[in-house]
Amino acid sequence: MATLTVGIISPGQMGSGIGAVLHHHGARVITSLVGRGPGTRERAERAGFIAVDDDAALVSQADIILSVLAPALAVDIAERIASAVRASGANLLYVDCNAISPVRAKMVEATVTKAGSGVHFADVGIVGGPPKVGGSGPRFYASGPAAQEFAQLGDYGLEIELLGGETGRASGFKMCYGALTKGLTALATSVLVASRRLGLEAPLTAEFEDSQATLFGMLQRQIPSMPPKAGRWVGEMEEISATLSAAGVPGEFHQGAANLYDWIAHTLTIEEEHGVPKPLSLDEIITTLADSPHEQ
Repeated sequence: MATLTVGIISPGQMGSGIGAVLHHHGARVITSLVGRGPGTRERAERAGFIAVDDDAALVSQADIILSVLAPALAVDIAERIASAVRASGANLLYVDCNAISPVRAKMVEATVTKAGSGVHFADVGIVGGPPKVGGSGPRFYASGPAAQEFAQLGDYGLEIELLGGETGRASGFKMCYGALTKGLTALATSVLVASRRLGLEAPLTAEFEDSQATLFGMLQRQIPSMPPKAGRWVGEMEEISATLSAAGVPGEFHQGAANLYDWIAHTLTIEEEHGVPKPLSLDEIITTLADSPHEQ
């Protein structure tokens, strides 16, 4: 049987984790590193990626392309890949794994499938952190016309759940899940910063520990892991806001969460050690934000 070749755009923390798992289970994993920095190149090399020259080489060699990047780039990358497909006549499965709204997922589908009759599409929402070889998760929820085709990656180490139905169901699922988990982290961070500024942190924390122990314990673990990802979460909160608004639900809360994460990304300094973000303590995060005025 021929070796399955999977192209990944791009090998950030999530993309490189996915690539490492696929490579470990026998897939050939490729990517284009044109314009990427040394950190990305090092991650890709460690994960077992093979670097190809450009988009033309990527689409001509890949059986499946996974788009894993910032939400704001999803449509632009789809247009770029579609251009390469039109030039080469390549046949492949294009899988959008980005945190985007159902409306945007359908835009990506239309962009890539119009590039050629041999292009199939699957809509995927990822729930959980980057996978690790030998570890469990995250889950890949899939919908759209080629979701079953994407499910073959379950034989290469990915945990896949099929939602059935049209493009947008998986993206909508991801939006609803992130609306709660990342929205809750934003809300808790805002409350703790406000309570510090109001001089109420000690009694409020004591009350949370007494009456909301399980929830507060979870948030105390979640908030310290958030700052390195805050910049990436801005676009996701904006996509969630658009998704809720399209569903007839007020989306202003998550636009506020986007503003909070943008403030955090521009306020907290995240140092790295061997390409890995060094964690900040909960107290360091709250202290820095409480001492840094947010411009309205």
